[in-house]
Amino acid sequence: METLARRATMILLFAASLRSSTAFVGKNAHSSRPLLAGISKSCNSQVSSSRIARFMSETASAAAAAPVKAAESSASKPLKIRRILSGVQPTGSLHLGNYLGAIRQWVDFQNNVYEKDSMEETAADSEELAPIKTENFFCVVDLHAITMPQDPSELAESTLASAALYLAAGIDPKKSRVFVQSHVPAHTELAWLLSCMTPLNWLERMIQFKEKARKGGESVGTGLLTYPVLMASDILLYQASQVPVGEDQRQHLELARDIARRFHDLYNKGNAFKKRCKAAGISSRPTFVEPNAMIVETGARVMSLTDGNSKMSKSDPNDKSRINLLDPPDLIRSKVKRCKTDALQGLEWDNPERPEATNLLNIYQAVQPVPTTREQVLERVGHMSWGEFKPALADAIVDHLSPIQEKYHAIRKDEAYLRQVLAEGAGSANEIASQTLAAARIAMGFVPPIDSGSSS
Repeated sequence: METLARRATMILLFAASLRSSTAFVGKNAHSSRPLLAGISKSCNSQVSSSRIARFMSETASAAAAAPVKAAESSASKPLKIRRILSGVQPTGSLHLGNYLGAIRQWVDFQNNVYEKDSMEETAADSEELAPIKTENFFCVVDLHAITMPQDPSELAESTLASAALYLAAGIDPKKSRVFVQSHVPAHTELAWLLSCMTPLNWLERMIQFKEKARKGGESVGTGLLTYPVLMASDILLYQASQVPVGEDQRQHLELARDIARRFHDLYNKGNAFKKRCKAAGISSRPTFVEPNAMIVETGARVMSLTDGNSKMSKSDPNDKSRINLLDPPDLIRSKVKRCKTDALQGLEWDNPERPEATNLLNIYQAVQPVPTTREQVLERVGHMSWGEFKPALADAIVDHLSPIQEKYHAIRKDEAYLRQVLAEGAGSANEIASQTLAAARIAMGFVPPIDSGSSS
């Protein structure tokens, strides 16, 4: 487009110079004759004036059409696919921390489907960057839940309740795949394949394993040690390039990257690998995409109502430490009224001596009906005492959660719809996961399944 524009400009300037020279001839014919003769000679030797005019017209038309062609070129560029995967365990009831720290951000991801490829800034014109389509996979990670003992009937109910809350909070099945982890068998098979090549000391240094093993003692199951490999399997199966995680999960994501690299070093090199891929009719590119972390936005980490230094958690035995998404309004107000605060006057952010103040202000800001800055929040409530602020906070939480609760109950009444959403989501997930698993098998040297129907 720029080249055509420059050509058109040059021709127009050249034509203007001809007109200027002709006008100059009328006033100073004798002095300008050599210049005019030179121009005429140059024109006669290259192109006639009529051809110049025609060329000018064609060039101007081409320049005018350039934006349309550029748009067509951009549209014809191959659409890149970027996949985002995330999930929450169905143990207990989902709480405000799960919602603000994860589910609500998933809704933002699904509603921003198309964007330019910011990773290709080497392109001369940013308008020519290839568009990216984001595909979202949000699962209920029930396999992770059983790393700790679970009541079978409660696990089933919690799984369906979690999926319904995903939908009630704004996850749209038309834009995102919603499924149950155990409904996609490839998760467990790939986890086993990866476990067999993951060094034991990589797992033993995981911080969460150390903390939970210290609390549980010898009764801790093996799954608690190996579940980071299952998490790596979850991510790598879908070739997910972006994984929304909190800071406390970054170590597990780094492990997934390390496992992918080790797999590639062990099984994706040499002519033998290429021959196996050729025989199977698949590409010999690396089996997995190395995932990158999408750290959740500042303030999205919600802390306990009883300890501003501890994360709000479903595993906390004290139910008063959290706001569950399905808590009725009276219970929410009771929990907020009794939550831990301090004896200082006024409210402020980021004072290390007042973690509860920061946490409660973060919650208040996050549940506002419209985006609100910290400055606006402090202008509204910064002068309040705790006795004044707590009712305002409770009302804001109740107002925010009420529509979600109403939609949740409507979805649970139509269980056929919920199960259909999960079945369709699992179908889409299986299609992609099975391809990745097949590629991993071939890379490791397994004999591909034999199609009995093809034998004669």
